[in-house]
Order: sequence, then C-alpha cells, then structure tokens
Amino acid sequence: MKIRRRDSELVEMQMGPMIDMVFLLLVFFMVTAKPIKQESDISLGLPGTVSAEESVDLPDEQRIRIEDDGRIVLNDATLAEPGDTGLTELVATLKRFKESADANKADALVTLDAADGTNHQRIVDVLNACARADITGVTFSDSTAGEEM
Repeated sequence: MKIRRRDSELVEMQMGPMIDMVFLLLVFFMVTAKPIKQESDISLGLPGTVSAEESVDLPDEQRIRIEDDGRIVLNDATLAEPGDTGLTELVATLKRFKESADANKADALVTLDAADGTNHQRIVDVLNACARADITGVTFSDSTAGEEM
C-alpha cells in the first residue's frame, strides 16, 4: 500500500502585524522612560565646605625655633617648655595649620630653626610632632647665614 503524501503548504509569517507591534512597544518605552539628568544639572553640596566671603591670608610657612634650653617657640609663641616631651600643644597647632593649608589647597611648610646648643633629641621630638600632624614639608634653617651678610 502506497502512502500518499499531501502537498504541504508553506506557512508564511505575516510581517506587517509584527512591525506594528514593534513600533507600538518602541513608542510605549519612549513615553514611559524618564529623561536622564546630566551631571552638570545635579546640584551637589559637599559636607564641610563653606563658602568664604573674605579670603583669609595664611602664612606660607610656620617657623619653629628651638632654643638652647629646649623651649619650643612657634611664630613667637612658646608652645613647649624644656621638660615637655609629648609636645601636645605643638601637635594640635600643627594639625590646625595642616587642615587650613589643605582647605586652601596649599602646601603646609614648616621651617625648623634650632639653636647651636640644642640637644639632638629635642629636634627629633619636633620632627615627630610634625609627622604626627601629617606635615611632610619640613626644612631646616641656618641661623648663621643672615649674620654673615
């Protein structure tokens, strides 16, 4: 017995309704999407910043003088006596100077002027105080350079 095959018809997909559906979905998503804000349109307020009405002139550098007896003088103000090894007042002052220099986008510079008879440990104590205040711009002054001229 011979099985007869039917002539199969080719099934075609109608493209017209599919294109209509794609355009309807496209229009739907375009209407429901929120517009993206540009970064320049976003107002941004950083914490801790205050607009200054007047510019504050800060000294470019702090001058630390170590006397022969071990007293530490910062810009004509005595901050440590000979027996004070912690130098807490000096560290606090240098930290405030570092914060203000960072706020003004300037380098915090310290010039260290030690007298000729100063103990070396006292110089190391002052350098450690500068390191605790995160000040890396420390230079040494030669007090005899001004006297020779």
